[in-house]
Amino acid sequence: MSKNIIIIGSGIAGLSSGCYAQMNGYNTHIVEQHSLPGGLCTAWERNGYKIDGCIHWLVGSSPESSFYKYWEELHALKETEIVQHEIFTTIETGTPEDKKIFTVYTNADRLNANMKKIAPEDTAEIDTFTALIKKFSSFEIITDTPPELMGLGDFFNMMKMMKPYMREFRQYRKLTIKDYAERFSNSHLREGITAILDMPDFSFMVLLFMLGWQHAKKAGYPIGGSLPFARRIENRYLSLGGSIQYNSRVKRILTRKNRAVGVELDSGQKQYADIIISAADGYSTIYSMLDGKYTNKKIDRMYERLPLFQPFFMLSLGVRRDFSSQPPMIVRLLDSPIVLEGKTHHKIGFQHYCHDPSLAPDGASLLEIMYTSDYDYWKNCAQTPDLYRKNKAAIAETLIGCLENYYPGIRKEIEMIDTATPMTFERYTSNRNGTYEGWLLTPKTLTMRIKKTLPGLKNFYMAGQWVQPGGGLPSVVKSGRDLISLLCHKDKKILKISPS
Repeated sequence: MSKNIIIIGSGIAGLSSGCYAQMNGYNTHIVEQHSLPGGLCTAWERNGYKIDGCIHWLVGSSPESSFYKYWEELHALKETEIVQHEIFTTIETGTPEDKKIFTVYTNADRLNANMKKIAPEDTAEIDTFTALIKKFSSFEIITDTPPELMGLGDFFNMMKMMKPYMREFRQYRKLTIKDYAERFSNSHLREGITAILDMPDFSFMVLLFMLGWQHAKKAGYPIGGSLPFARRIENRYLSLGGSIQYNSRVKRILTRKNRAVGVELDSGQKQYADIIISAADGYSTIYSMLDGKYTNKKIDRMYERLPLFQPFFMLSLGVRRDFSSQPPMIVRLLDSPIVLEGKTHHKIGFQHYCHDPSLAPDGASLLEIMYTSDYDYWKNCAQTPDLYRKNKAAIAETLIGCLENYYPGIRKEIEMIDTATPMTFERYTSNRNGTYEGWLLTPKTLTMRIKKTLPGLKNFYMAGQWVQPGGGLPSVVKSGRDLISLLCHKDKKILKISPS
């Protein structure tokens, strides 16, 4: 008899778990608090513009990538055009009186030339940096076997795949981006490299992977963006016989004799199944839905101490101007610092989506300005709705004023304004502190493994970014696939993949 599974959350991890479960004879039902699939991989419409909240580039978007087959299994890129950017971002470094343009080309040779133009004195380190990018452009240590099921053969095969990179991995794996940037004597390069992701404590190895995949054209942008991407996986799931119940928030995971047996919704409705999978926020799952009954010191320390990706404030603008001649992402120095949420900012970064004509009307551009935000600031503001709205509007006005200095007349060309705070992301996804990718990928968390089960609770599993440090779409898809492989192994079945 087929087992019934309830999956909490229709984000990409939940949809992935559902797809692979349906392929392997399980009957699944997803319950989702929002009205749309995708979780954080989403978009919304305002006045003819589509605001994208997630995908800027996608690992595995090329058939040359070993991850591409997973997107094929989920139909995630079916009949989808992929755009490969020539420039990842452009960063103005220094001061308004002494500034340089640091262009992060996706091609490592062009990046090398631009860096040497800025800092010929750092030629040796520049050559090392771009050689590392080229080397790691082929780094894709992916195995279909979940880590929990790896035997000696799998381990030796993994070591064989790792061998070409082992020397560099040992040399650089403990470095943050900021640590590595200090190797350059030129202040513009130190500042520019640190600003590529604007996360100085991020693992330097992950930056190398990212730039390497950009160089190899394995991390392009799917036209249509995030919501159509999520919809394609949703359609795949439904075509396999799964079901989704939207606008249904899980209040409690039901247990009986230390077994997960079902869920209770906010409406009071109770649903029962043989297996419960939470692809929802980890903290909410463990400490709210399960009342903190199934945890231990290691889990508690993780949620108390491990750093998270910091949330963003996001301003989206629909502008009656064509920005297609501009780099897709630009970080600009400000002639005069601005204060946002009580903190001084000397730069603003924005991006446009002119490479995707589906997101804006003809002749217009969707612009987004995002900066690292303070969850507690917005949580306090949200206690007074008028103050919350007032502060959102004030920050939007400040940022628009900065744009006006660089692009005179742009204020009059703005047709749409939309603001999203950490509270917005928390409201729609329940993600802790409004974070968008869970645990921050630092040198410490880079190789960390987190169990998909909780101590003392049977028939319950977790999938997604809270059991896969770093999050990101590929990681959470692999998390869901690995989880169903574990269930198949437990039920003495071999994981099967439906080709259509």
